[in-house]
Amino acid sequence: MAWLLVVVAGLLETGFAVCLKLSHGFTRLWPTVAFAVFALASFGLLTLSLKKLDVGPAYAVWTGIGAAGTAIYGMIFLDDLVSTLKIVSISLVIIGVIGLQLSGSSQH
Repeated sequence: MAWLLVVVAGLLETGFAVCLKLSHGFTRLWPTVAFAVFALASFGLLTLSLKKLDVGPAYAVWTGIGAAGTAIYGMIFLDDLVSTLKIVSISLVIIGVIGLQLSGSSQH
């Protein structure tokens, strides 16, 4: 259950990063509000998961999902540059996240 919270928190991190861009420096109301909601929910779920998980792997998975998700979203929906190197790099982040999760992080 704690890992599920980390995954959802990572997806919410993607949401807050995208909304941060869409807020244009907090000058647009609704993307700014969405940023705040996603950020609070993401940090809240990460905080709950850390009651049961080791901080290193949990934080790495959270940031990995957020980074990869944001990059993928940007390429698909925000006209961010798509390149072979970027796709390979995102794949390596995802592989690293999976490796950390499988590394035997304890659940107390």
